[in-house]
Amino acid sequence: MRRLLLRALGRAVPVLLVTAAVTFLLGAFAKQEPAELLLGESATAEAVAALDHELGRDRPLLVQFGSWIVHALQGDLGQSWFTSIPVTATIAQRLPVSLSIAGLALLLAIALGAGAGILAALRRGSWIDTAVTVAASTLATLPPFVVSILLILVFGVAVPILPTGGFVPFTQSPAGWLACILLPAIALSLEAAADIARQLRTALVATYEENFVLGARLRGHSGARILLRHALPHAAGPALSVIGIQVPRLVGGAIIAEQIFSLPGLGLMAFEGATQGDMPVVLGAVMVTVVAVLASTFVIDLLLAALTPKERTAAPVERTFA
Repeated sequence: MRRLLLRALGRAVPVLLVTAAVTFLLGAFAKQEPAELLLGESATAEAVAALDHELGRDRPLLVQFGSWIVHALQGDLGQSWFTSIPVTATIAQRLPVSLSIAGLALLLAIALGAGAGILAALRRGSWIDTAVTVAASTLATLPPFVVSILLILVFGVAVPILPTGGFVPFTQSPAGWLACILLPAIALSLEAAADIARQLRTALVATYEENFVLGARLRGHSGARILLRHALPHAAGPALSVIGIQVPRLVGGAIIAEQIFSLPGLGLMAFEGATQGDMPVVLGAVMVTVVAVLASTFVIDLLLAALTPKERTAAPVERTFA
């Protein structure tokens, strides 16, 4: 556990620094000038310079970046240049939307992918196996935005039973919350579910040929016990690796889904901030997103370690010499 934590911290620190530096530099060299946008085209050069000084944009880039890092470590991500609202307050409002979409999409992907992969492995060579393989190959080629448009046409136009825009907080109406995020979550989950199903099916088919599974059959264990106690824990590693790869894709896809379904999440927040040149907003949204991805990667590493006996039992070996 300690080794995994140190490894995660050693990976997270440079990733966060590089991401912050690249995002900061891209914003600094962009053509948008916040002072000119705020003051209008009729603003004098003196007024623009005064506002740049107030925003801190007249300082050297290294000083600006260092100041932002120091404040970020204290939990202060600055204020929006255009609304003067603290970035942390805006993130606190937007983050539940993005987490709701990505979280439900991940749950659907795991449920659909694991169910389909297990069913295909247990019915190897049957029409069920063929159907799952064809469906997974087809879904893997469909980008989430295409699926989003198809879902809107079906459930928003042809059979209007689900909302295609807006967001209702869970505390206000759990049913309304689920209805608002269901379509974008489905759109994001299908590609991930297809990859999970294919990996799990392949791993289970190979696992069922292992000697320890054959021995369990000879001992008269039931099919359910063989699957749950022997085969599935051994074959779950590749599927967990796929989940770890899919989490950043779900986060990236959520940015597009939020725009298509008009959901006020972090993705839409970052997009609006980028179009306005509002760097505190963009930096805050990007860094929170990266932290969420790194945290999910750490959880996946913990699960993989729990499934690997070598990781569970590894301990320093004391050597004695006569």
